[in-house]
Amino acid sequence: MKNKKFWNWKNQADGERILELNGTIAEESWFDDDVTPAMFKEELFAGSGPITVWINSPGGDCIAASQIYTMLMDYKGDVTVKIDGIAASAASVVAMAGTTVSMAPTGLMMIHNPATVAFGDHVDMEKAIDMLSEVKESIINAYEIKTGLPRKQLARMMDDTTWMNAKKAVELGFADGILTDGERKSAPSDEGYEFAASAVERALVNKISAKVRTKPTGRSVDELRAALYKKLL
Repeated sequence: MKNKKFWNWKNQADGERILELNGTIAEESWFDDDVTPAMFKEELFAGSGPITVWINSPGGDCIAASQIYTMLMDYKGDVTVKIDGIAASAASVVAMAGTTVSMAPTGLMMIHNPATVAFGDHVDMEKAIDMLSEVKESIINAYEIKTGLPRKQLARMMDDTTWMNAKKAVELGFADGILTDGERKSAPSDEGYEFAASAVERALVNKISAKVRTKPTGRSVDELRAALYKKLL
């Protein structure tokens, strides 16, 4: 059976265990696959002591991420997560398992709603919607445990597809600190920012709507707003 590993273990001379998660999590999904998660678990629990997990991943399979998160949470030693590039989507869930989470000054974290592909009639579509709602709630559990933020706020951030730089991630509790020069990379940004695509779109539509109120166009503002949103979706 072919297994494509998206993780790599490195054992340092001093005995430190390092786990690298690079690229897409579970490029070949381990949904309905007992071999891949069992392999990861066996390697994880093959040793003891503190683990450092380096993450640079755009995300991937949320089921795989959930299992990895649970395994890391069950691990008896300290788990230090270091994000040297990006921890987006499912990878951000894995990051929440860290006893401490640090990000490179140039690192990014992104959270959004889970997505799937569904086929069938309206009953199948309703089942898919229910499934996605449950998956979202489970993901919020991980974010809530780490950040302490209200579930409604976290749900809105996921709805908005929110990107955070290192400083903003620390401010919101998704991370605990910023990596120093000795650990990784450059000087930190002076400002914490989060970027929500939907918020930018709303601001653009509102700005255009304000302008057309002062200039006759033959179409109502509501019609123009609806047309603009349709183009942005």
